[in-house]
Amino acid sequence: MLSWLQELCKEEETLLRVKAVLHDQLNRLKEPENILVQVDNETSINQTELQLSTRNHAQEEEEEE
Repeated sequence: MLSWLQELCKEEETLLRVKAVLHDQLNRLKEPENILVQVDNETSINQTELQLSTRNHAQEEEEEE
């Protein structure tokens, strides 16, 4: 009975270590994902600014004519 409990304790320790390693890996994977989302957002903002700038420029040219 005692050896069975000791085995269970060892298995629990192993599983907790595996859990910690997997959690660390997940956090490392989330960092680049967050960076990519931020880059996508900045690209979208820049594209919107470019479109607005182009519209304003076209409107100014129409007003000059």
